[in-house]
Amino acid sequence: MSRRRGIMSSKLKEELAKELGFYDTVQAEGWGAIRAKDAGNMVKRAVELAQQQLKQ
Repeated sequence: MSRRRGIMSSKLKEELAKELGFYDTVQAEGWGAIRAKDAGNMVKRAVELAQQQLKQ
């Protein structure tokens, strides 16, 4: 089964990983090495940013 293509751009994912403090793991081991909790926090933050943009 193929994986779904991500909706977030690579640049946004990298910025969020830096902001949330796990970008070093991404650089060293790739996206597959991050914890599920970190992935969830990244999605949560992306949703928050999107909601803020909609309010403006």
